[in-house]
Amino acid sequence: MAERRLLVLFGSQTGTAQDTAERIGREAKRRHLRCRVEALDSCDVANLIHEPLVVFVCATTGQGDPPDNMKVFWRFLFRKNLPAGSLCQLDYAVLGLGDSSYPKFNFVAKKLHKRLLQLGGNPLLPVALGDDQHDLGPDAVVDPWLVALWDKILALYPLPPGLEIISPNVCLPPKYTLHYLPEDSPHPDSDRLQPTAPRAAPCELHPFAARVVSNKRVTAQSHFQDVRLIEFDIAGSGITFSAGDVVMIQPQNCPEDVQQFCQLLRLEPHRRFVLEPTEPGTSLPPLLPQPCTIQYLVTHYLDISCVPRRSFFELLAYFSTNELEREKLQEFSSAQGQEELYSYCNRPRRTTLEAMWDFPHTTCAIPADYLLDIIPRIRPRAFSIASSVLAHPERMQILVAVVRYKTRLSKPRRGLCSTWLASLNPEQGDVRVPLWVKKGGMKFPADPATPVIMIGPGTGVAPFRAAIQERVALGHRGNCLFFGCRHKSKDFYCQTEWEELVTKGLLTLFTAFSRDQEEKVYVQHRIRENGRLVWELLSSGNAHVYLAG
Repeated sequence: MAERRLLVLFGSQTGTAQDTAERIGREAKRRHLRCRVEALDSCDVANLIHEPLVVFVCATTGQGDPPDNMKVFWRFLFRKNLPAGSLCQLDYAVLGLGDSSYPKFNFVAKKLHKRLLQLGGNPLLPVALGDDQHDLGPDAVVDPWLVALWDKILALYPLPPGLEIISPNVCLPPKYTLHYLPEDSPHPDSDRLQPTAPRAAPCELHPFAARVVSNKRVTAQSHFQDVRLIEFDIAGSGITFSAGDVVMIQPQNCPEDVQQFCQLLRLEPHRRFVLEPTEPGTSLPPLLPQPCTIQYLVTHYLDISCVPRRSFFELLAYFSTNELEREKLQEFSSAQGQEELYSYCNRPRRTTLEAMWDFPHTTCAIPADYLLDIIPRIRPRAFSIASSVLAHPERMQILVAVVRYKTRLSKPRRGLCSTWLASLNPEQGDVRVPLWVKKGGMKFPADPATPVIMIGPGTGVAPFRAAIQERVALGHRGNCLFFGCRHKSKDFYCQTEWEELVTKGLLTLFTAFSRDQEEKVYVQHRIRENGRLVWELLSSGNAHVYLAG
């Protein structure tokens, strides 16, 4: 009998595709299939020719782009020299997650499906196109598609004699077991992010611990929004970047939330543990030191401030000792309960920690082994780099708007990363932030004669500050900036810097302060008013136009 094994590969940017892939992995285990769930870039693509059965779960980002963790796979798969029948032994299915409000809806999944067909793959089902815009979210498509998928798979790989599908009422074993170490075992100081010079350029698995040099508020104290210009020291990091590049920052949870979480789950923050995979072949989470403390796990790894997904409630229901709580958790994890879950979680942006407060009997019964199954890891955040090394050698600056807004919940919602960054005070000692750089989508012209028109309202001006600093240092003229904000006196970022460049004739600046007069004035009004100049730059100067929000 053919070996009953399934590979689930995902390309995920925000975690939704990974969550769905892990759900498929759990459902496979209930059907006694040997199953691996991996990011597309973690698997050796050349080995696909040996895989009998693969399910691909892919998100589409930006303008029809593949997520970061499948870009290497994507380039390989579209190589011209791959033989047409190279995947003829492969049975596959593609599940796409997208948003129909974007023109290239589920572009990656559609293109992948087509390419696998070209290479001789055999599709078990038509490509599924999950849509964020649907009232019930992508699950409206995912749920029925999965039912059909399991029918197909079980027809190809029937259950071995004497085995039945494991009931959904039975809790599957956790991915890892957590072994506490004796209190008195010696421990190296592994919890501290060391600012060591990396072997290669820093990356997600090996970030650089950059020292915070300064953290300045650049909006007036009376202004509703707190915006910071933060500077990092990157000397000795091996980091290189140019205008338009992006810095990825790995944030952490605030101490109050960590303390509350440990109290709710009755965890001892300073207990040390090692993780062991339940199944051989499962790799350990790469960003966790071994051994590790509960404090480190909750501070740096578990995303307790994210809005919980359906799978969170599904897993929680298994541990509930309270009938009322269990019924509610089961409703939230059912297909019929998705509208109610949306109203409870997504609309008010309720966090995982807040949801746990609402289910106290269940929360205190969660076994520590399941923490990494229930709560996703903290994802890195991307910021446009707002400075050039040509103007600030061995330094990097970012412009950060601190996210804070109200929903129907009494406590204001706060952005995890921006709130953490704003709280860092370099005057209180050696404050460090784990970061690495990614190539950005904006490329500025190398030809010094090519003018650039940059439209950057609000913090959208960040990449243009880097570009202007770089271009001025290289002696490139033809720098034209349209900047917009609410008030000249409150949120005109980098005002003196722009004015100095204008005085020196190195920058043409147009500003729109929307609230400084009766009629609201935005950058588009200034572009229209200066239409002749813009057209001249475009038609005779071959200007490049850049827009950032």
